[in-house]
Amino acid sequence: MHGRRVLSSSGRSYKLHVGQQLLLALSRSPQKQTLLQRLRTDPLALSIRFYFTSPLRRDVDGGLKIAQDALCEGIGLNDNRIVETHLYKYLDRTNPRIEVSLSIADRCSLNE
Repeated sequence: MHGRRVLSSSGRSYKLHVGQQLLLALSRSPQKQTLLQRLRTDPLALSIRFYFTSPLRRDVDGGLKIAQDALCEGIGLNDNRIVETHLYKYLDRTNPRIEVSLSIADRCSLNE
């Protein structure tokens, strides 16, 4: 493999599912084109809230890369657009999940 990581079949399935959900949500938005244009040109902030069944289930940053990749690939963005990341870890024994928010970041020094 020469040091390359290969995504598992469950990881590939997850990314496909996220992409389908994003496309469905975007298709319902009357502002789809404007939103996509801003996401492709402005610096972005990513916020992820992880809800685990156990407080020791995972590190807070353990799911960052696959969630970020799934989100960005699902809407055709390069993840280098993300200049700000916020991660949160919560406990929800009955409904484990992640909640993701992608927004326009405050202007940062990279754009000046």
